[in-house]
Amino acid sequence: MNQTKETTGPTVLVTGGCGFVGSNLVARLAAEHPGADLFVIDDFRSSSFANLVEACDRAGVGPFTGTVHGWSTNEIDWEEVIEAISPDAVFHLAAITDTTVMDERIMLEGNVEGFRDLMIATAGREIPLVYASSAATYGTPPQTGARVPFPVDAAGRPNNIYGFSKWLMECEHRRFAREWEQQSGTTPHIVGLRYFNVFGPGEARKGKMASIAYQLAQQMLAGKRPRLFADGSQARDQVHVDDVVSCTIAGSMHGVRPGVYNLGSGQVTSFADVAAAVREGMGLSESEFPVDYFEMPEHIRAFYQDFTQADMTLTQDGLSWSPGVDPIEGLRSYGRWLADSADQPAVASA
Repeated sequence: MNQTKETTGPTVLVTGGCGFVGSNLVARLAAEHPGADLFVIDDFRSSSFANLVEACDRAGVGPFTGTVHGWSTNEIDWEEVIEAISPDAVFHLAAITDTTVMDERIMLEGNVEGFRDLMIATAGREIPLVYASSAATYGTPPQTGARVPFPVDAAGRPNNIYGFSKWLMECEHRRFAREWEQQSGTTPHIVGLRYFNVFGPGEARKGKMASIAYQLAQQMLAGKRPRLFADGSQARDQVHVDDVVSCTIAGSMHGVRPGVYNLGSGQVTSFADVAAAVREGMGLSESEFPVDYFEMPEHIRAFYQDFTQADMTLTQDGLSWSPGVDPIEGLRSYGRWLADSADQPAVASA
C-alpha cells in the first residue's frame, strides 16, 4: 500500500470489516499503520461490531477509533463514497458467505451488484482495489479426482450459487480490465483473491459457516466426540487467517501484477488430520475424544467439495507472496488458543 499522508498514515476502506477476515484485516492495518484513517462498511448480515473490538484487542492496538457505516454494498453510490473518503486502498470483503443460501436472486444482488461501480470509482482515481473471491469458484474440477492442486484456470463451474456469485465478480473484473486497458492503455490495480478454507481467531460468530477446526473444537469443549463425515479422508486447503490477511494486504502493494489469484496454504489437510491437530493443540487424547464418523446427507453431497488445494505458483509470482503458516502447526496453535480462551469473557454481539 502506498502511504501518502506523512502525518496521519494512509486512509483505508474495508467493506465487510466487521466480519471474520475483515476484522482481522482492520486490526492488522491499525497495527502496521498506527496513524491510519480506517473506514469500515458492513451490513451486519453475518458479522458484529464485537469481531472488530476483539480483533483490535488481539492485535494489541487498543480500541478501534475509525469509522463504521452500516450500509449494504450493492446499494452504495461508490463514486460519492470514494470521492468523499479518498482512500489509498480499498479492500472489498463484504459478501453473503453462507454457502447453503439457495435464493439465487438474493445471493447475486448481495455479492455482484454494485461491484462494477466500485471498480470504476477506484480505477478512475488509481486506487488499488483488492476483493475476496473464493475457492468455491472451482466446483469440482478434474484436479479433484487426481487430488492435485487447482490451477487458476480450472475455475468456472461452481457447485452452488455462492461460488457462482464469486465467479461472476471475477468475470466483471476481467471484462472491466479489458475495457479499461483498451480505453486508457493502462491496467487498473484490481486484485481478486480466491480464499480457500480460512481458520483462526475471530470466527466464533460465523455459526454454521465457521471452519471445521472451530466446529470440532467446540464439540470437544462441550465434552463431546468430534464428528466428521465418513471416512475423514475429505481434504481441504486449510489456510490461517493471518496468512489471508497478509496476502490481502500484499495485493494492494505497488508493483504487483493485477489479476485473480489463489489464496491458500498450497497444502492439503484431511479432515481426520484437522481433528487430530486441533485435539492435540487442546491437550486432549484420542482415546478420550475419538472421532465419530457418520454418513454425509444427500442434500449436502450434491454440492460438497471433498478436495481442494490451491496452486500457489501464480500468487508467488504475481504478488511476491508465499504462505507463512504451516496448516498442521496453525491448527495445533488454534486448538490451544480456543482451549485457553474458552473461559475468557467475550464481547456480547447482541
